[in-house]
Amino acid sequence: MAISLSNDQVRLLRLRAQRLTPGPLDTVPGVAGLVRELCGIQAQDARAAALALRVRGAGLLAADVERARAQERTIIRTWGQRGTLHLLATDDLGWLLPLFGPVFIAASGRRRAELGLDEDTCARGIRVMHDALASQGPLTRAELVEQLAVRGIRVEGQARPYLLFRAALEGVICLGPDRGTEPTYVLLGDWVAIGGHSLSQETALAELARRYLEAYGPATAADMATWSGMPISDIRAAWRRIAGQLMEVEIGGSVAWMLKTRAAWLDEPLVADRVVCLLPGFDIYLLGYQNRDLVVPRLYAKRVNAGGGIVRPTLLLDGLVAGTWKSQRKKNHLDVIVEPFDQLAPEVYPGLEAEVTDLARFLRVQTSLRVQTVS
Repeated sequence: MAISLSNDQVRLLRLRAQRLTPGPLDTVPGVAGLVRELCGIQAQDARAAALALRVRGAGLLAADVERARAQERTIIRTWGQRGTLHLLATDDLGWLLPLFGPVFIAASGRRRAELGLDEDTCARGIRVMHDALASQGPLTRAELVEQLAVRGIRVEGQARPYLLFRAALEGVICLGPDRGTEPTYVLLGDWVAIGGHSLSQETALAELARRYLEAYGPATAADMATWSGMPISDIRAAWRRIAGQLMEVEIGGSVAWMLKTRAAWLDEPLVADRVVCLLPGFDIYLLGYQNRDLVVPRLYAKRVNAGGGIVRPTLLLDGLVAGTWKSQRKKNHLDVIVEPFDQLAPEVYPGLEAEVTDLARFLRVQTSLRVQTVS
């Protein structure tokens, strides 16, 4: 018989799995280990990706994240889940790219055709980019487009990112070192040695399902399909493959699953102190499920996601979104402005101030906090 969980219990389990609250996962495994454990960090906004690691990795610095990516190269920025930019553990690329690549390449075929990127054009364009990067090293998007034009391949507008997307999913390119504030592209094979063992599709899907539930459970197969972008039929098959590792729970009258290895967490008391987190934009805590009803009050949903795929930075209290926040940087100073949905209780402020202090430590800047008055 499935164990019935309250909404508070579900949020606490997910907070712990996401390393957003003190608990059984106290040891921080370093940047690469953290990225691997969370099965990737959304990284269309590189600064937000670093801040997502900050709130989950006590003691980490922004410089540690960049060192892991650009120098040690134990993490990599490329297209992953849902066909969006992610930080992924380099050791996972050997099985993640073959799993995601064919699915997202096929899914974007119609749009490529609309943009004039037929198969021949894609193949020629990727060869040109390969040769240019092999001979000239890291290049920006504009420089790659120029190389294509010189060789008679003109790509305009959205055709540019779609061609880069295709090349990355084929394992040809990835994001390399930044040039100032602008990212560059490099040959994947020159940038990192692809580690790990190759897996069959069935085994890779099962591994992905297990990793997902470690970082996001309790959840459903539909949640994982939303998070991964993979076909729901494949996800269900993967869950059947790991059925012996799963336990059934009930959330609001619906069935969900979590790993049996996390069953002991159900016997632990709820956290006594308020859990206060400043999550960055596009945080994976909000992107890991089919909907956000359990964590975002519907009345304020549009303040978190106003459309266009933008998910704003949020103030999280005990797993519930209680407001949004933004920052304004002036030289070596960061102003943090919190916009709560409702008046904050006095006991929230110590945790909020601690978060702002930790932002200062992580970014190595001075910070100040301003909480807007709720009208």
